[in-house]
Amino acid sequence: MSSTGTFRRGGGASTFAAADFLGRLTAGMSHQERLNQVQFLASIMDEQFIVPGTNIRFGWDSILGLFPGIGDAITSAISLLTVHHARQTGASRIVLARMLANIGVDFLIGAVPLVGDAFDFAWKANRKNARLLEQHLRASAGLRDLRRV
Repeated sequence: MSSTGTFRRGGGASTFAAADFLGRLTAGMSHQERLNQVQFLASIMDEQFIVPGTNIRFGWDSILGLFPGIGDAITSAISLLTVHHARQTGASRIVLARMLANIGVDFLIGAVPLVGDAFDFAWKANRKNARLLEQHLRASAGLRDLRRV
């Protein structure tokens, strides 16, 4: 058990307190910095690469999704960072639920062999969630001056 509280004891088993860890890791970030990080994450996860001769873009989500089970679990865990940032900016439960639904659909359908691999090219959960966060921040009072990234 770490003295920093990263691990907690409960019911006889140690559990990793990911929310506490992320909270400390991202403490002090402005809303603009959070949005920038979410947009960067969306770019590398959903749009990092392009199929030559086409407009089809894909990212690490599609590549890691080729590894059955573990790939989709890893990409979903990474995608949850967007939900953390949205929560830290005061996003409503509806916005958070929509973000979680996007990640859930990506995970469930992405886990289906072959069909899920093709689906990962079309369903851009991270890009959708970046837009949701941006819309939330633009709609929030006093945050209308967010610059486009």
